[in-house]
Amino acid sequence: MNSIFYRRSIRNFTDKDVECEKIERILRAAMQAPSAHNFKPWEFIVVESEKKKNDISKMSPYATPAGKSKISIIVLGNTKLVEKDDMWLQQDLGAAVQNMLLQIVEEGLGGVWLGFYPEMERVEKMKKYFNLPEHIIPFGVVAFGYSNEENKFIDRYDETKINFENYFRESE
Repeated sequence: MNSIFYRRSIRNFTDKDVECEKIERILRAAMQAPSAHNFKPWEFIVVESEKKKNDISKMSPYATPAGKSKISIIVLGNTKLVEKDDMWLQQDLGAAVQNMLLQIVEEGLGGVWLGFYPEMERVEKMKKYFNLPEHIIPFGVVAFGYSNEENKFIDRYDETKINFENYFRESE
């Protein structure tokens, strides 16, 4: 469980290249995610080009880390793969991203999830830039590399958020 407890959003990276084996393991981890009906609607674009990473960093006010990363992976949702039931697409893709973030920690790297979907202005910029077909949704970007800072444990456990059997909070 170290990966879970040591995962942090890391937004600054060194110039050290990320090894191909690590990139593959991160993608393999993504594809191990649970998927409703086992549709596995994910696809990925691995971006290493400095120009493309910098362009991605300008597609959202929160995407700056893409320009600083050694690798950015765009997580895509293929809606043709979920035509029978697209209700769970976002959950499937979110699980894939979380697996990637945990594997990034396992690999001794740092990373951050940059959200794009459902913010349609960001989605449209990404679709146009990468010439994505209508049935492909750019869900988000995972920017990563060797970190300038250490992933360290911060205890976020909050027992006030836990209820047993029923919800006991009063309206605030």
